Amino acid sequence: MKNLKLVLPLFLFAMATLVFACGDGAAKGDATKTEQSAEQGKEYTAAYICPMHCKGSGSDAAGTCPVCKMDYVANEKAGKTDAHDGHDHDSHDGHSH
Repeated sequence: MKNLKLVLPLFLFAMATLVFACGDGAAKGDATKTEQSAEQGKEYTAAYICPMHCKGSGSDAAGTCPVCKMDYVANEKAGKTDAHDGHDHDSHDGHSH
């Protein structure tokens, strides 16, 4: 009986933690979408970005992050889209638009 008094509250706490932890992610949708929407700020989209993606950092010119003082790095994703922008859609084989 003594063990039941100890085990039952621990079990209920574990189940409640599991339900609330899993329920929050499902309500918001896919985690990938959440990450993508979080990467919309200047610290992700500028030509030069802080390696730590500090809030408010990012610039069109090389420099240092005003928050952590690290040197900016060139953003490889800057200006790129998932669309087929930047080339002629009629000049290549394989698919048509």
